[in-house]
Amino acid sequence: MIVDCALYRDGRRTDSGTHWRQLRAEADQQGDFVWIGMHDPDEDEIHEVAEVFGLHPLAVEDAIQPHQRPKLERFDDMIFLVIKTLWYIDADDAVETGEIALFVGPDFVVSVRHGDGNELHSAREELEQSRKVLSHGPGGVLYAVIDRVVDEYLDVTDELVIDVDEIETSVFSNDRTNDSARIYVLKREIAEVRRAVLPLRDPVVRLASGDIPAVPEEATPFFRDVADHLARAAETVDSLDALLSTAFDAHLAQISVQQNDDMRKISAGAALIVVPTLIAGVYGMNFKHMPELSWTYGYPFALLLMAAAAGGLWVLFKRSGWL
Repeated sequence: MIVDCALYRDGRRTDSGTHWRQLRAEADQQGDFVWIGMHDPDEDEIHEVAEVFGLHPLAVEDAIQPHQRPKLERFDDMIFLVIKTLWYIDADDAVETGEIALFVGPDFVVSVRHGDGNELHSAREELEQSRKVLSHGPGGVLYAVIDRVVDEYLDVTDELVIDVDEIETSVFSNDRTNDSARIYVLKREIAEVRRAVLPLRDPVVRLASGDIPAVPEEATPFFRDVADHLARAAETVDSLDALLSTAFDAHLAQISVQQNDDMRKISAGAALIVVPTLIAGVYGMNFKHMPELSWTYGYPFALLLMAAAAGGLWVLFKRSGWL
């Protein structure tokens, strides 16, 4: 469905109605452009818009089918950009993804959004308050959308940093914890973020270089700022992935140390039982001619010998750290 549509002239939104066909016909002055916002449109709706605005059929096909890789393609004087959107769900420690496809021409912008997160209405309202950015035409809209999405990347990576810090604290604590499952989940979520962030770097660099016709030369500094934020998000993703791998190795090492400690305690406990049992076994063989069997103090001596042997072993194991 079409969620918003407007005609922009001289950096301001006009009051020309909301029907996109009418607005398209009224965009007759230099610098006028129409911005149509669509959310999960059906094929008939997007094909109708594509016919009027002359959108390339291959790009339209990609816009209809979500789960595309972030990319920037050029078709004559029109560009087609696919961006992955991200948002963080704190209750589940999960990163959800959506998608935005942008058709940007000399006098129009068509945005097609898939998914529930990263709505563009607030971005449109903020852009309409900045006449300086909006005066750059479709290139200004392109910047506003990418900037909003990349800012969301930074918010998501900040939340993941908190999660990784919690994992590190848990792994290196003295408590016995089962962190392997959460580490795996976080690595999977970081991989999802990586698939959104890393492929977008090349399109943003191309936009910042000024060789894209939809981006005026005076607008390139804005895209360089976005490229810097995107690079920061990519660096954070790489460092978090490395930290999780290290934390997982440390977790396995902690488990190995704990198991060795358990085995030492079990072995020490078994030794404390085995030695008295050995003494009792010797004196329980009931041979007729055996020393101390007829001795008056034989029974107390055997008990004392067991206690002394067990006590000596306990002191030895305690000093060596086995108990």
